[in-house]
Amino acid sequence: MTDGAPRQRTHLFSAQHADRYDRQQLIRRYQELTRARLIVMVDQVFHHSVTLLEELLSGASPEQELHLLLSSPGGDGEVAVRLVRAMQARCSRLTIIIPDMAKSAATIMALGAHEILMTASSDLGPVDPQFPINGRLVGAKEIEQAVKDAEARVAEAPDTFPLYSGLLADVNMLMVEQARSAMARSYTLIEEALSCSGLDEDSRSQIAEKLKGPLVDDATMHGATVGPDAARSLGLPVTTVDPESESWQLIWALWTRYFHLGAWPAGNRSVYEGELASQTFGQ
Repeated sequence: MTDGAPRQRTHLFSAQHADRYDRQQLIRRYQELTRARLIVMVDQVFHHSVTLLEELLSGASPEQELHLLLSSPGGDGEVAVRLVRAMQARCSRLTIIIPDMAKSAATIMALGAHEILMTASSDLGPVDPQFPINGRLVGAKEIEQAVKDAEARVAEAPDTFPLYSGLLADVNMLMVEQARSAMARSYTLIEEALSCSGLDEDSRSQIAEKLKGPLVDDATMHGATVGPDAARSLGLPVTTVDPESESWQLIWALWTRYFHLGAWPAGNRSVYEGELASQTFGQ
């Protein structure tokens, strides 16, 4: 028999999930301070992200601001646009917070925000589509360039064919064509993401034109950096935060816990977390 009082978690269960409860308490404190809903995505951007992010948006009010703490090495740009659309449909204003890096497809997500919060060490990057090969992400430009280089060297020295065929054993022509098609879509994905940001058409066109060089055409490597000053000069709505502010101290306390957990880019763990939902997986 019970007296109707709410049941408590058992001590062992509470101990097993203490770190998660600690992070969610930081999320609640941030929300009380900012009056915004805070959710967290630390992961590569692929199809599973849609369902996991939707879980975090459950019960979201279209009248409330939404803040997303985002850390990601990139992934699928098409998925990135879907994620931005889903968030913008569930809030009055979208802010994306970047404590570390948001590269490639994650940069596309940032383009769809009303505001991007960064510190001096935060980093966006080239919109270079990523493909998972042998457990790691490889940029579309890297795939195409590797094949071109191999073809040129084999043409000069045919006896090197076994060497280069071995080096490129995990790359086939279908993958190369997919990489080329994805690169050709980069311009459109930038425009589609910007269309979610609330900017008028003229402003979107001007910013998209500025971004095509630094984020697509002129970017020779996926690791190229775009800091807050560079992003702001391109017309992006970047706010460089005061690292000593109370709100950022809460974000940083939260981020260091994910870093310690082994989430991207410190390790291979993925995190989708909010006040009421939490999913962590990976090594």
